[in-house]
Amino acid sequence: MSLAEYRGLASIEGPLVVVDGVRGVGYDEAVEVVGPDGSPRRGRVVLVEEDRAVVQVFAGTAALVPDRSRVRFLGRHLEMPLDPSILGRTFDGLGEPRDGCGPVLGGLRRDINGRPINPMARSYPRDFIHTGISVVDTLMTLIRGQKLPIFSSNGLPHNHLAVQIASQSRLVAGENFAVVFVGIGIRNDDAAYFIEALRDAGRGQPPVVFLNLASDPVIERLAVPRAALTAAEYLAFDLGYHVLVVMTDMTNYCEALRELAVARGEVPSRKGYPGYLYSDLASLYERAGVLRDRPGSLTQLPILTMPNDDITHPIPDLTGFITEGQIVLSRDQFAQGVYPPVDIPASLSRLMKDSIGKGFTRDDHPDLAGQLFASYSKVQEVRALAGVVGEDELGSVEKSVLRFGRAFEARFLSQGEAEDREIGASLDLAWELLGLLPRSELTRLPTPLIKEHLG
Repeated sequence: MSLAEYRGLASIEGPLVVVDGVRGVGYDEAVEVVGPDGSPRRGRVVLVEEDRAVVQVFAGTAALVPDRSRVRFLGRHLEMPLDPSILGRTFDGLGEPRDGCGPVLGGLRRDINGRPINPMARSYPRDFIHTGISVVDTLMTLIRGQKLPIFSSNGLPHNHLAVQIASQSRLVAGENFAVVFVGIGIRNDDAAYFIEALRDAGRGQPPVVFLNLASDPVIERLAVPRAALTAAEYLAFDLGYHVLVVMTDMTNYCEALRELAVARGEVPSRKGYPGYLYSDLASLYERAGVLRDRPGSLTQLPILTMPNDDITHPIPDLTGFITEGQIVLSRDQFAQGVYPPVDIPASLSRLMKDSIGKGFTRDDHPDLAGQLFASYSKVQEVRALAGVVGEDELGSVEKSVLRFGRAFEARFLSQGEAEDREIGASLDLAWELLGLLPRSELTRLPTPLIKEHLG
């Protein structure tokens, strides 16, 4: 592909412009669209048909005039400059600095589209990532190289949880840990909160922050996770950091993808989303992992809000197929004042079984996690029964189960937004709470462990 410039636009349709008579133009090629005011707008080619190219303009097409505009095809894909100095910097959705500290001066530039990691090049994810949140560390453990989404809903405190995880996370088995925080289509007040809260966040290097605001062009939201993952891959696989990428809100990304598909006249699929939503999300999520022949690792914690609290909606549904578990937030728990309001029965981490216990966290962790799941499930059953017959009619065992449930939610599940609990303290607290139950209810724990911790 060669650098070429064309004067005049055939048409303007929403965020898209159509250019006729083009030659040597490739799909996903970077573009500059220059309007009557002379200022360039970045874009990319989204469709090529014979001598016609359709260009997606990130900054929007307002004030563009077809016969007074020109399009410059740059002969390359969208790229981001990379250098170790990106640590602690804040960027916009296209990877341009938005912190007023000037451009990134490193000589390395990399295509933001990247590629999913080849399964044959992966190592199996291992090693516990400490988040300092008892319910996550104990029951749905985050593993280095994993992709573990948080399913939330409008009005729930997922932004506060995202900041807490970004601030407190660290890799217990290593020191070279870094966080990349990505805000997609967020409000101005949320952006201010993120910047303030993340200023001194992180146990290792200062975080790299990417922010796409709700007031920014919608189409820019398609680029921001790709730019952020490019930066994360550079830190992980070039510089050897263990990188945690926190992305919120992926629902805004999917809405932008649907808007572009409508503008292109594509036939919609479920709920109006394009039929390639699954493969598009997979192209992002599958950039997480551990490489056999490279240092570092990339772990993803994408956050999405479920439209109408519907976990069967295409966005959470397809995300669940691609990722290794999920953390689901509960509106009922939130209404009762529980933070973080995690829906334990609906949440899981599929990789935790191979990365907890001896050599990773503590010997008793696997058995203890299984017992906590079983005991809290019993709490839900007894509460349903109490709602029918009344708590006074319950037997002594059922009443002890209810006491355990209340204490578990008040002391273990609930914790402060700035409270950082060590995994050992979380496990010890779990043992203390299980002591409220009769021994006959501790069916998932070996007898030697019960004697060791409960006497």
